[in-house]
Parts: sequence; C-alpha cells; structure tokens
Amino acid sequence: MATYNTELQRRGPGLLLRDILSGKDAQVLAVADVIKQVSPDVLLLNGFDYDAAGVALTGFADLLNDYPYRFALRPNTGLQTGLDMDGDGRIGGPRDAQGYGRFAGQGGMAILSRYRLGAEQAQDFSALKWAGFPDALLPVVDGKPFPSPQAVAAQRLSSVGHWVVPVELPDGVINLMAFHAGPPVFDGPEDRNGKRNHDEVRFWSVYLDGGLDTPPVSGPFVILGDANQDPLDGEGLKDAIRGLLAHPLVQDPLPKSEGAVVAAREQGGANTGHKTDPALDTVDWKDTPAPGNMRVDYVLPSKNLLVAGAGVYWPVGGAGASRHHLVWVDVEMAK
Repeated sequence: MATYNTELQRRGPGLLLRDILSGKDAQVLAVADVIKQVSPDVLLLNGFDYDAAGVALTGFADLLNDYPYRFALRPNTGLQTGLDMDGDGRIGGPRDAQGYGRFAGQGGMAILSRYRLGAEQAQDFSALKWAGFPDALLPVVDGKPFPSPQAVAAQRLSSVGHWVVPVELPDGVINLMAFHAGPPVFDGPEDRNGKRNHDEVRFWSVYLDGGLDTPPVSGPFVILGDANQDPLDGEGLKDAIRGLLAHPLVQDPLPKSEGAVVAAREQGGANTGHKTDPALDTVDWKDTPAPGNMRVDYVLPSKNLLVAGAGVYWPVGGAGASRHHLVWVDVEMAK
C-alpha cells in the first residue's frame, strides 16, 4: 500500500492529459519512474487533476502499464460555491470553492490497484458539511461565524475528499481510507484553514469511533493520504494527527528513509529546529525561513494487519519528481 502526492495538478483543465499523452513531460515521466521503482500493489495519488471521464487517469495508468483497476470521484477542489468563502470581499476565486482550485477537479485524488476495487461499495464523505461534523472547530471572529453564517453553513469539511474504498485481495478485503487535507496556513487570525485541517484529520478518528451517521466498516483497513500535518513541527493544531497516530485501532509503521536524513542535514534552515525524527520526513519544503522538511504523508494500517515492511522513497541526493515523496507499507492479512 502506498500514498504519493504527485503534485501533477496543472493550471487549467485538460493540461495534465496533454502532458501525459505527449510522452515528453519531465515531471510526468519522473513521477511514473518513482512508482515503477517502488511498484506498490495499491496506490493513492494525491495532487492529480480529475476529469469526469477519467481520461487523464487512464492515460497515466496506461503509462505505468500495471494497474487495471482505477478509482476516482469528483473532488471538492474548484467546486464553486457562489459565496465569499475566505472573507476577501470577492467571489469566484480559487479559495471560494469548496476546496482550493482554479478549476473544478484541480488537484484531486485517485486510486490505482492491481486488485479489484469495490467501487460499488465505496463510501464518499466529501459532501459532509463542516458545521455538521461532531465538535467542529468552526472559525469565529468577534463571536460571529467567519466569514459569514452562509459561508460556514455551506462549507464542506473535505478540502479534496474522504473516501472508504474496499480492495479485494486473495485473502480478504482491506478498506482503503483515503484523504487529502488542506494546509493549515494561508488564512488569518481566525485560523480557518488550521481548524479545518484539524477536523479533516480528526475525521478518521471520529469515523472509527462510530461518531458519524454512517457506521464504520468492519475488518482491516489502511488510512492513507496527505494530512498536511506533522505531529510535532510546523504550523497547525496537533491534537488531531497525534490522536490518529495513537488511535487504539491504528498502528504507525514509522516509514523512514536515509535520503530524508541527508536532506535535512544538508539543507539546514528550519530543519535544524525540528523535533520529528528527520528520517520520517515525507516532504521537502522550503527551508529558509520555513517550514522545512516534515512528515505529512501517511500510510496507517489497522492493528489487525501484519506489517512486513515500510519506507519512504527518498533516494540520497536524488531530485524529487514532487516535493512529496512516496510512502509505502507492506501489509499481510493476519492468519
């Protein structure tokens, strides 16, 4: 099982498909090479533009020539609301969508698999309203909903999406719990993005605890995706990611790489003050003045799965196809 924020999002619809079909785009080819090197059986792609017919995903899967099963749903990115969602006094901008996006579907999610995906049984929580989420940390300024009661009422919790998708393995079914939380920055003192990131990450703890109207699936699962949150370093509210890593049904395999250690040491800057073990880092962000490299991408199996191995594909001295690096975990069904 693996997750990879490819950062293949483009600035307009159809451009990713163009780049894939060209066979010459350096980033597309580099991302494909990383996936081929690790060769995961099941892979969540973050930062991958969505189109309704799935032609970009099909084209990319054909490039890999190894993933007959594909799954993608319309993300919240670029889904316009007709409201001023960020309080800048204007409507129709990327931040006025349900999730940041210059066009509908920019930077969505997709699953590629060598095993059949139970698309018919998939659960999609992307339309869940933030205000309807249990104990939601909603943004408030001077005692009033920010930026307006209408915006808060309309706002969905998911920046991109929260999915539960069964994958049918020879020994049984594992449910993939896929997501991509928004960054906890690019806001004001109301901490709108920080609070939303917190609740997007906390979604899985609430789901597993039976706190939603939809009961959690039974059996083994793997939570995977980009949380945009390090448990110790950087901005944001840390309780949600720490709570998820410590959840009684979840195990943290602590995937590591030597490349991340070398990068943190050589790049210096903000990395010198970080508390998280640099071997666990999954993203190579700007180091001076901040935020530095962090652990923000996760593959977290349930405790009733056996972990046979784990790692982050971060070659020493290698230039990344994306600022994020692919995170993988080998799991086995318990006998």
